[in-house]
Amino acid sequence: MEILRQWLARHLSDPQVVILGLLLVAGFSIVLLMGDMLAPVLAAVVIAYLLEGIVGPLERRGVPRLIATAVVFLAFMVFLLFMIFGLAPLISRQVTQLVQQLPGMIAAGQEVLARLPERYPQFVTQEQVQAVIDSVRAEVGALGQEVLSRSVTSVVGLASFVVYLVLVPILVFFMLKDKAAILAWFDRHLPRERELAVRVWREVDQQIGNYIRGKFWEILIVWAVSFATFSFLGLQFAMLLSFIVGISVIIPFIGAFAATVPVALVGYFQWGWGSEFAWLMAAYTVIQVLDGNVLVPLLFSEAVDLHPVAIIVAVLFFGGLWGFWGVFFAIPLAVLVKAVINALPRPEQAPEESAADEGPSGSPPADGQVPVREVGEEAR
Repeated sequence: MEILRQWLARHLSDPQVVILGLLLVAGFSIVLLMGDMLAPVLAAVVIAYLLEGIVGPLERRGVPRLIATAVVFLAFMVFLLFMIFGLAPLISRQVTQLVQQLPGMIAAGQEVLARLPERYPQFVTQEQVQAVIDSVRAEVGALGQEVLSRSVTSVVGLASFVVYLVLVPILVFFMLKDKAAILAWFDRHLPRERELAVRVWREVDQQIGNYIRGKFWEILIVWAVSFATFSFLGLQFAMLLSFIVGISVIIPFIGAFAATVPVALVGYFQWGWGSEFAWLMAAYTVIQVLDGNVLVPLLFSEAVDLHPVAIIVAVLFFGGLWGFWGVFFAIPLAVLVKAVINALPRPEQAPEESAADEGPSGSPPADGQVPVREVGEEAR
């Protein structure tokens, strides 16, 4: 208890640490308590970060920000309409076809399981096979009930989707166009003693921008390469499965394993244990290896120096708190935690010495105000 008391006394005596802690608690509380209501805002922030990677360079080349924003926003809307009216119906049709073929796949799987006790009686018994079959039937029944309940509430979901489809683009446009004004508003209302918070924000802001843009391109590239590969091999539901593989890169480590299951199952039920199935799994393995060892280092210019255990813990923890958004932002949030820990004064370092270590670039202006560009400068 004495160690904890000394730690609290040392850090709580520093106003910089107190302000940083209050800002973190306020931010996490808002997202945790009002995350569902703020979902359109969160989506707009993600898209604004993504598009700022194009608007910013155009502005630095002399293009007026309004014109750069309008051009990039129109390109984004064309891409969005293509996704909604071009690819979404195709994926929906393949989902319907897969559901229709699911009973036949289950029956074929039961036949394979039923033959296991005859071939490997020393490893598998008839009772174990029957237990697995009963479990699969129960899961399929639960899945059918879930699909039925989802269809009943689909009208409400469709209405929410339409509202988001209108709100999110509007929010994105004004976040891009009025970026300086929005950041200036935050600058006026934040406390003066915030150098420590600004230092943490710089690191996290750069990581978030790099992460969102890199992850977007990673999804598109893995999706496109997987679709081309599956189509070349003649795999059924190529668009649906490639979409699953592309989206799976959002979840580090776990996503790649989860996406392997539907790809392997569809390939097995289509070809069985043949050369086509072997070629499919070999090509899928090559895609995953190239993604992890070539594509990710190329796309993410700023390496996220986190241990794999820390990444998995962050995915589980923040995903449990905020669902999809927690999973998506698990790595940036883990970087935030790391940046906060690194920014805190060391036990042997006084608060004044910590501020002095920053040098001239880390010192605030004489009036105590931090320039807007320091608070919200995007990752370049």
